[in-house]
Amino acid sequence: MERLFVEGTEYLPTVDFSLDGKLKLEGKAIPEDAVTVFSPLIAFVDALEVDRVLFDINLYYFNTSSSKKLMEMLRHLDANQKINHIQVNWHFEAGDEDSVETAEIYEELLFRTDFRYLEYAEAV
Repeated sequence: MERLFVEGTEYLPTVDFSLDGKLKLEGKAIPEDAVTVFSPLIAFVDALEVDRVLFDINLYYFNTSSSKKLMEMLRHLDANQKINHIQVNWHFEAGDEDSVETAEIYEELLFRTDFRYLEYAEAV
Protein backbone atom coordinates (compact mmCIF):
# COMPACT_ATOMS: atom_id res chain seq x y z
CA MET A 1 0.00 0.00 0.00
CA GLU A 2 1.22 3.51 -0.73
CA ARG A 3 0.16 7.10 -0.13
CA LEU A 4 -3.04 8.13 -1.90
CA PHE A 5 -2.90 11.62 -3.35
CA VAL A 6 -5.40 13.12 -5.79
CA GLU A 7 -5.27 16.79 -6.79
CA GLY A 8 -8.66 18.45 -6.41
CA THR A 9 -10.67 19.90 -9.28
CA GLU A 10 -13.69 22.15 -9.60
CA TYR A 11 -15.87 19.11 -8.75
CA LEU A 12 -13.61 16.83 -6.73
CA PRO A 13 -11.80 17.31 -3.43
CA THR A 14 -8.08 17.08 -2.88
CA VAL A 15 -7.28 13.77 -1.23
CA ASP A 16 -4.06 13.22 0.73
CA PHE A 17 -4.05 9.93 2.65
CA SER A 18 -0.66 9.02 4.16
CA LEU A 19 0.41 5.68 5.53
CA ASP A 20 1.27 7.35 8.87
CA GLY A 21 -2.45 7.94 9.53
CA LYS A 22 -2.66 11.58 8.48
CA LEU A 23 -5.66 11.86 6.19
CA LYS A 24 -6.91 15.00 4.48
CA LEU A 25 -9.96 15.68 2.36
CA GLU A 26 -10.57 19.26 1.27
CA GLY A 27 -12.37 21.35 -1.30
CA LYS A 28 -15.62 20.61 -3.06
CA ALA A 29 -17.17 17.16 -3.61
CA ILE A 30 -19.84 17.11 -6.30
CA PRO A 31 -18.82 14.19 -8.50
CA GLU A 32 -21.10 12.62 -11.07
CA ASP A 33 -20.25 9.20 -9.62
CA ALA A 34 -19.46 9.29 -5.89
CA VAL A 35 -18.96 5.51 -5.79
CA THR A 36 -16.01 5.74 -8.19
CA VAL A 37 -14.48 8.65 -6.27
CA PHE A 38 -14.86 7.20 -2.77
CA SER A 39 -14.15 3.49 -3.45
CA PRO A 40 -10.34 3.88 -3.38
CA LEU A 41 -10.60 6.00 -0.21
CA ILE A 42 -12.69 3.34 1.51
CA ALA A 43 -10.23 0.64 0.41
CA PHE A 44 -7.37 2.74 1.84
CA VAL A 45 -8.98 3.15 5.28
CA ASP A 46 -9.87 -0.56 5.34
CA ALA A 47 -6.22 -1.51 4.79
CA LEU A 48 -4.69 1.15 7.07
CA GLU A 49 -2.67 -0.20 10.02
CA VAL A 50 -1.55 2.57 12.39
CA ASP A 51 -1.95 3.43 16.06
CA ARG A 52 -3.56 6.84 15.46
CA VAL A 53 -5.47 8.47 12.63
CA LEU A 54 -5.84 12.21 12.32
CA PHE A 55 -8.39 12.98 9.61
CA ASP A 56 -8.81 16.61 8.52
CA ILE A 57 -12.07 17.11 6.62
CA ASN A 58 -12.47 20.55 5.09
CA LEU A 59 -15.22 20.29 2.50
CA TYR A 60 -16.86 23.62 1.87
CA TYR A 61 -19.51 21.99 -0.29
CA PHE A 62 -20.56 18.39 -0.93
CA ASN A 63 -23.63 16.86 -2.50
CA THR A 64 -25.92 14.18 -1.08
CA SER A 65 -24.20 11.26 -2.79
CA SER A 66 -20.81 12.43 -1.49
CA SER A 67 -22.26 12.80 2.00
CA LYS A 68 -23.47 9.20 1.93
CA LYS A 69 -20.11 7.89 0.71
CA LEU A 70 -18.25 10.05 3.25
CA MET A 71 -20.36 8.49 6.00
CA GLU A 72 -19.61 5.03 4.61
CA MET A 73 -15.89 5.81 4.60
CA LEU A 74 -16.05 7.07 8.20
CA ARG A 75 -17.88 3.89 9.25
CA HIS A 76 -15.18 1.76 7.64
CA LEU A 77 -12.51 3.80 9.41
CA ASP A 78 -14.37 3.50 12.72
CA ALA A 79 -14.65 -0.28 12.27
CA ASN A 80 -10.95 -0.80 11.44
CA GLN A 81 -9.65 -2.63 14.51
CA LYS A 82 -6.02 -2.17 13.37
CA ILE A 83 -6.36 1.49 14.44
CA ASN A 84 -6.44 2.38 18.14
CA HIS A 85 -7.41 6.06 18.07
CA ILE A 86 -9.31 8.06 15.43
CA GLN A 87 -9.74 11.82 15.49
CA VAL A 88 -11.64 13.79 12.87
CA ASN A 89 -10.99 17.51 12.63
CA TRP A 90 -14.12 18.90 10.99
CA HIS A 91 -13.33 22.30 9.48
CA PHE A 92 -16.28 24.59 8.79
CA GLU A 93 -16.90 28.16 7.75
CA ALA A 94 -18.26 30.54 10.38
CA GLY A 95 -22.05 30.49 10.21
CA ASP A 96 -22.28 27.20 8.29
CA GLU A 97 -24.61 25.40 10.67
CA ASP A 98 -25.56 22.82 8.03
CA SER A 99 -21.98 21.57 7.91
CA VAL A 100 -21.82 21.28 11.70
CA GLU A 101 -25.16 19.46 11.84
CA THR A 102 -23.99 16.99 9.21
CA ALA A 103 -20.80 16.29 11.18
CA GLU A 104 -22.77 15.85 14.40
CA ILE A 105 -24.94 13.24 12.68
CA TYR A 106 -21.80 11.41 11.52
CA GLU A 107 -20.36 11.60 15.02
CA GLU A 108 -23.49 10.10 16.59
CA LEU A 109 -23.35 7.12 14.22
CA LEU A 110 -19.72 6.26 15.00
CA PHE A 111 -18.47 4.43 18.07
CA ARG A 112 -14.72 5.02 18.35
CA THR A 113 -14.14 8.27 16.46
CA ASP A 114 -13.56 11.58 18.26
CA PHE A 115 -14.64 14.78 16.49
CA ARG A 116 -13.17 18.26 16.90
CA TYR A 117 -14.95 21.18 15.28
CA LEU A 118 -12.66 23.85 13.86
CA GLU A 119 -14.29 27.06 12.68
CA TYR A 120 -12.60 29.34 10.17
CA ALA A 121 -13.55 32.84 9.06
CA GLU A 122 -16.23 33.25 6.43
CA ALA A 123 -14.84 33.71 2.93
CA VAL A 124 -15.35 37.19 1.53
